[in-house]
Amino acid sequence: MRHLTHIIALLLGPLSAVHAADSIPAPIHETFSADFNAKHFITPIPNQNTEVRDGVLWTRGSSGGKYPPMVYLGVEGKDLTISFRYRHLGDGGMLWFFVDGDDGFGSEDHMLRAKLLREAVQLEVDAHSKDVNHPLRQNHRPADKVSGAYRLNEHFPLEKVDLTRNEWRAVKLVFHGEQVSLSIDGKLWSKTLKRANFNAGKRKLLWMQNGGEKGIEIDDIHVSPTTTQP
Repeated sequence: MRHLTHIIALLLGPLSAVHAADSIPAPIHETFSADFNAKHFITPIPNQNTEVRDGVLWTRGSSGGKYPPMVYLGVEGKDLTISFRYRHLGDGGMLWFFVDGDDGFGSEDHMLRAKLLREAVQLEVDAHSKDVNHPLRQNHRPADKVSGAYRLNEHFPLEKVDLTRNEWRAVKLVFHGEQVSLSIDGKLWSKTLKRANFNAGKRKLLWMQNGGEKGIEIDDIHVSPTTTQP
């Protein structure tokens, strides 16, 4: 019996190693070059608002609906480092970047939002609760159909940042446990937040873009496991 157990352990050992390797999310690095694979994105590309042009992702115009054009990218993992570059081609407008993930009750929803205006940055944390009377519950929003949880909104004040020039901006987020550090162009603007709901699986990234007819360009998207604490 001991001999049989040893043989089974030897056979299962390599399989266990494979499954352990599969549990580590594969890094994403999208440069929108000639080998661009649209299947990496949840949003069909090209579409009426978005296409790859001159080696970048270009989104412009109006969606015709309630919200500006959006682009979704599927991700996997809890502690992730996320970065990308963006550039406005016209005046005004804004880029609203979302991180979606597990809501803690069996469903997925917004986790963190960064509203990148031309003269300010505003953050919003979206946690969840089954308390219908929670003081941070989003007004009039019903419970999630899957989890039965209510979305909580924690709005942060606007922080003045000069993003008026139409030049490339580098955005970076580093998630580690309950903490996330965010920055734009390194030291131009930075913020560190610690919230319990950040310590959950990340599932989607969303770029909501209001860039007018000239649009907004996005490039050099990196998503990889966080290797050091921010």
